[in-house]
Amino acid sequence: MFELGANRYGKSRIRLVTVDRTTPRHDLRDLTVDVSLEGDFTAAHVDGNNTNIIATDTMKNTVYALARDNLAGSPESLGLTIARHFAGYPQVDRAVVTLRQHGWARIPLEDGGAPDAFVRSGDLTRVAVVAASPSGASVEAGIEDLTVMKTTKSAFVGFERDAFTTLLEATDRIMATKITALWGYGETAAEPGFDFDDAFERARTTLLTVLAEHVSPSVQTSVWIMASAMLEADPSMDWVRMVLPNLHHWTVDLARFGLDNPSAVYVSTTEPHGLIDATVRRT
Repeated sequence: MFELGANRYGKSRIRLVTVDRTTPRHDLRDLTVDVSLEGDFTAAHVDGNNTNIIATDTMKNTVYALARDNLAGSPESLGLTIARHFAGYPQVDRAVVTLRQHGWARIPLEDGGAPDAFVRSGDLTRVAVVAASPSGASVEAGIEDLTVMKTTKSAFVGFERDAFTTLLEATDRIMATKITALWGYGETAAEPGFDFDDAFERARTTLLTVLAEHVSPSVQTSVWIMASAMLEADPSMDWVRMVLPNLHHWTVDLARFGLDNPSAVYVSTTEPHGLIDATVRRT
């Protein structure tokens, strides 16, 4: 005998660009959207009966249609609208919508940013993950692909050593990483009026400020320091998860050329790299 285990399905990588032209200063939003549904879909898997299946093409079209009346605003707010729509189907137990917002900045002009001309800004990708069910909704937000570097105030000493350890201790090293940070909001975030854009900017500013200012004994400690500061700065956050690859910069040995290297010349590597993954939550 067999039974169907956990399953879900949906539409991935729905490309969506909206332009709000209600004022001369246009509002541009560039998103990639994923929709995933969990629920009563056993018959489709086991019996070939598609009665309860919402076509993934319908999901794509629904995203476009709902975006029509939600041209501006945060990705979290749009995600709530989409997730609640699909959670309204009786066969859907849970709808999860993941949105990645790609950055665009106004082209600078003498009198300020252009009202209708933009340049791609690739410093990070903003992420929102919204889940809705008949009993309520939850909202997570975050950052992906935020590449940062500290040229000092980073060290790594006192670690375990054995027969296979060759790494030298470093009291002052380069710390470089590509940050993925995700945080979860409490129930109040799913209520009308919550300012997701303000909360995102506060989280990003806190993260970068603390990154720049703190002294790091290890990447693990940095996760704790940065995530704790983000939680302190925003009471609406319940937890922060960070995934940080340690993008090594090794000091180049110039002695063979008769030269010294006073911590000035490095080789940058991306593979292999250390990977630190930790969640800090409120008690």
